[in-house]
Amino acid sequence: MPQAQPSIIDEVEGAIRAGSDEKRLETARRVTDLFLSSAGSFNDEQITLFDDVLERLIKTIELRSIADMGARVALAEISTQLAPIAQAPPSVIRRLAGNDEIRIAGPVLQESARLDEAELLNIAASKGEQHLLAVAGRWWLKEIVTDALLARSYPSVSRRLAANPGARFSANGFAVIVGQAEQDPELTVSVGVRVDLPSDLRRQLLRSATDAVRTRLLSRAPAHLFEEIQNAIAAVATGVDREMSGIRDFEGAKRAVANLKKAGQLNETTLYGFAKQRRYEETVAALAALSESSYEVIRPLMQSLRDDGLLVPCRAALLSWETTAAVLESRYATGTMKPADLAKAKGHFARMTPENARRTLRFWQVRAS
Repeated sequence: MPQAQPSIIDEVEGAIRAGSDEKRLETARRVTDLFLSSAGSFNDEQITLFDDVLERLIKTIELRSIADMGARVALAEISTQLAPIAQAPPSVIRRLAGNDEIRIAGPVLQESARLDEAELLNIAASKGEQHLLAVAGRWWLKEIVTDALLARSYPSVSRRLAANPGARFSANGFAVIVGQAEQDPELTVSVGVRVDLPSDLRRQLLRSATDAVRTRLLSRAPAHLFEEIQNAIAAVATGVDREMSGIRDFEGAKRAVANLKKAGQLNETTLYGFAKQRRYEETVAALAALSESSYEVIRPLMQSLRDDGLLVPCRAALLSWETTAAVLESRYATGTMKPADLAKAKGHFARMTPENARRTLRFWQVRAS
């Protein structure tokens, strides 16, 4: 890489000074491809070099993109390629994230680990609904960011936040979103199945819900919340206001799994048994231990209706597809996944390398901490 630096710099300088618009686009694509080919092996100095040259190229292309569809498409492609790369050039990511064109900004806003809370807060305060929707779909969001997103009062953004198990809410944030849900059946269902929703707010939510919405909410309840929501609906229906009896004992599961690990008895077979028996808490704790992750990372992935995120710790733990499929299906109180969904997940699982899964898991761990 050090030997290639002069040629990269010379090519970029030439493209910026005297190159045609087409030459700049071609050079930007070549520099991006060169970075992607060995992104995991570059040191900080080399990443800084790519950051500088690529940002300068993108700056020149942005001027053209206002009137040229081809330039906008090229920038959107670069954004899509760099978004999942943990070591992506940070200045380039920030520049793409701030673009007014959602096709350009969207991929990095939703996925890039390079964006910190301050940058997300700036987007939340200054951009429009589509940009906020992209931020609301990120795997991990802290309370300060969800508060800022909710303050803009876009119903679509509130719905996406509620459906995102990796989004954390402050006490005020939960109060705001429960208040919004009283007039929004879709939001009621998404909020109602959140494991972190305080019990008193769940009862408040259910009091104002119609029978049809309550039935729908119960049908969507994941295994770990089915009993609690069922009890809450019964309590509201009979006018009895009492504490939920279905609270899950994750602490006990974590202790049990820790003891199994200490005794050398925690392995894939153990996890498979927990998953097949739909012992939800033990499955979460065992997967966290085997993937060298944490409960805080695994629980939202298990709660999510998306399948792709949960594949990451399973791949990082070197699990077989049979065990991974059992873990995926353990999320539901009854029944199985649709064959088409299971086949799609199996394809994603096969294409994912353990190395990339571990790298992604490490960055999620940082974001969730």
